[in-house]
Amino acid sequence: MYLTQGLHRAVQRHPDKMALRYGDRVHSFAALADQVARLAATLRRRGVAAGDRVALLSPNTDRLVTQLLALWWLGAVAVPLNTRWSAPELSAALADAEPALLVADDSLLATARSLGGRAPLRGEVLAVESAHHGPVGDARTGGDALAAILFTGGTTGRAKGVMLTHANFWSAAMARGAELNNPADSISLLVAPLFHVAGLGRLIGQLIVGGACLTVPQFRPDAVLADIAAHRVTDLIVVPSMLQALLDHPAFDAATLQSLRRIAFGAAPMPPDLLDRALQAWPEAEFFQAYGLTETAAAVCINPPAHHRPEARGLGLLDSVGRAGLGAEIRIVDERGDEVPRGTVGEIVVRGPMVMAGYWRQPEATAEALRDGWLHTGDAGRMDAAGHMWVVDRLKDMVITGGENVYCVEVETVLRSHPAVADAAVVGVPDAQWGEAVQAVVVRRAGQAVDEDALRAHCRTRLAGYKCPRGILFVDALPLSAAGKVQKAVLRQAFRTPDWR
Repeated sequence: MYLTQGLHRAVQRHPDKMALRYGDRVHSFAALADQVARLAATLRRRGVAAGDRVALLSPNTDRLVTQLLALWWLGAVAVPLNTRWSAPELSAALADAEPALLVADDSLLATARSLGGRAPLRGEVLAVESAHHGPVGDARTGGDALAAILFTGGTTGRAKGVMLTHANFWSAAMARGAELNNPADSISLLVAPLFHVAGLGRLIGQLIVGGACLTVPQFRPDAVLADIAAHRVTDLIVVPSMLQALLDHPAFDAATLQSLRRIAFGAAPMPPDLLDRALQAWPEAEFFQAYGLTETAAAVCINPPAHHRPEARGLGLLDSVGRAGLGAEIRIVDERGDEVPRGTVGEIVVRGPMVMAGYWRQPEATAEALRDGWLHTGDAGRMDAAGHMWVVDRLKDMVITGGENVYCVEVETVLRSHPAVADAAVVGVPDAQWGEAVQAVVVRRAGQAVDEDALRAHCRTRLAGYKCPRGILFVDALPLSAAGKVQKAVLRQAFRTPDWR
């Protein structure tokens, strides 16, 4: 179980078949394998050895895919960084990972070089476009060896590096492929960023079966529609807001998009009317919902296509996230870790070979998440007698906006750092476009004046744009429980009552 195995297999079976496309650059499997081996040689000459961490700062491009594969070829660990993060957020991740190198795309090279002086690097900031050294052999590192560290937000405000092994990724990809058709002639459009587990997992799944990938640097509806039509894309992963943007775009023409065969969605509920529009546009496509976490290397639950067809609506399973996938065990438990009766809400826990090795350099957080062999997700759910699961709330204080996770404590900390703010609370509120929007409730300090624009500008200096509050409500006091905790349920309800102050 090593993540370059699929590349070797594809070279043996169909060396001249397209493996990867980015814009006008097209790579066969044979060419990709040669580039990977040569880039691995370049990285080795730069001092990268097996087990070393290398940070990657790049949008989705063919070069980023080559870099990931070259690191695995060497037995090194990829640390892809969120390109939407602010400079302080990126610096904190680098300080935590202490990579041997920071490899940056040309478009982000200036940003990367500015970070090099803020965070410890054992090597240098490097722009890798092509490699001219002779190829080196594949170390074929796999199994329990680390493949990647993916950073996810932390409820304490500190990002957590999720340690995922070759076996984690392999197990997750094989489980998905066993339940859902993933043929070698598939062409997957990688819209989800490769610094997210959804995008990286999809890339790995395609490599395992020898399928092709198209990479796009960002989600632009017009460009995605054009790529699907021009390159006969068969597979797409989206969040519901992306799907709506495609259907609403003036350039949308269903007749030119019928190559799509599989459309996966997750991260937010799919409104039934939006799903109906999509089913009308792609009557032959399979739609399925997936539930998973960065900590599980991709989905551990899949609600299959049959449950999304209009004739199946009577089953009441449309808003389920499905049943435990192959290789995964899922339970709903109480605070003691005991399984609750079916239909009762509790915490979702997961066990299986796809579960992470732990959090990088955070032993306490690892011990809290991995207890008695189970990953405690922090999500609340319920399960019916047949094992179908519903996610009903989040125990973790998190907002999902446009498929991105925003941890409320992190935003609250930044808001409270403003000299005019006495206290702040952040919640997610329903949003037609993004699924949820970040909403802040702020108490000003006595005698201090600050408005929404000033607070948003303050947040933008410390946070990625998607984490900054879309709405800010000023109040005299936050609602507190008897224990002195902010009653966020009250706040969430308040935004359904416009006259609340």
